[in-house]
Amino acid sequence: MTTTSRWRALTHHQLFWPVAVLVVLLLVNIPFTPDFFSIRMSDGHLYGSLVSIVLFGSPLILVAVGMTLVIATGGIDLSVGAVVAIAGALACSYISGQADQNALSGVLLAMGLALLAALVCGLWNGFLVARMGIQPIIATLIIMVAGRGVAQLVTDGQIITVNSEPYKLIGGGYWLTLPFSIFVVAVVVAVTVALTRRTALGLLVESVGGNAEASRLVGIRSRRIKIMVYVFCALCAGIAGLMISSNTSAADGNNAGLWIELDAILAVVIGGTSLLGGRFSIGGTVVGALVIQTLTTTIYTIGVPTQTNLVFKAVVVIVVCLLQSPKFRAKVFGTKGRGRATGPAETAAVAEAAPKMEVSR
Repeated sequence: MTTTSRWRALTHHQLFWPVAVLVVLLLVNIPFTPDFFSIRMSDGHLYGSLVSIVLFGSPLILVAVGMTLVIATGGIDLSVGAVVAIAGALACSYISGQADQNALSGVLLAMGLALLAALVCGLWNGFLVARMGIQPIIATLIIMVAGRGVAQLVTDGQIITVNSEPYKLIGGGYWLTLPFSIFVVAVVVAVTVALTRRTALGLLVESVGGNAEASRLVGIRSRRIKIMVYVFCALCAGIAGLMISSNTSAADGNNAGLWIELDAILAVVIGGTSLLGGRFSIGGTVVGALVIQTLTTTIYTIGVPTQTNLVFKAVVVIVVCLLQSPKFRAKVFGTKGRGRATGPAETAAVAEAAPKMEVSR
């Protein structure tokens, strides 16, 4: 293989452009913060800009991982931000009412109630989409709107603060010198990859996203698959809600997780997963989430006015998506090659990978 062909193969890899943009964003910070890449040890904990990016990006990674599987089935979940707010509100509300907020049993029970509520939200979304046949964007919009009201009812419209060391560990504590949230994210991502790439579950999810009716006809329980991914997405959002409220030791039903659903969708798209459903990439989603968080950090580092930071973020996201497009690269750079299949071609690749299932579009 020649150097040119190797370079072409590298640039056509799904993760090349997201990783390249991530590296560029990190390097942009150096002129403004010379010690941006430095990591220091203080009181037995590691600190630094890179550690902070992973720490503050952990909730987004969790939500984006759950969103990836939903999008892979051809759906979308706009309710994750509200689920984040509900989970944090329930946990902090329960802990604040305890005589001893540091009691481990009380903290575990609060976390259990919060995650149970998240599972109920996911089950409701899955029921509306899979059983009632409601469009995902409409079905999840219900909890997106009503969920904020539920969180406000739980907190009585106030910001509930807690003083619990065990609860603080989830999003603001450290373990083995690293933020504990990093280990939580690592476990969730590892379990997700193991279930979707080491078992047939990932192929089933992709086949449902490629053609749900064809999947049903060959014996795949597409409705159960859809319900399962919505429940999993809500569970990830619930954990993120615990993480966010734990990091601030407070629950804000109005602002917690606000617009995180949009950042999660952007992270999934940047990672190379098509919104049309079908093949997906958990690794690409993680990189996409890190790109979003690094972009947010970079915006504040270089001093972009707060009133224009959303425009700045939108421009960068558009550039990333265009760089990922084989047609755009072919027109601008004059490159040739198939690149990564998207849309209908993507589902054809799923069918080709599983001929025995006879999944067609």
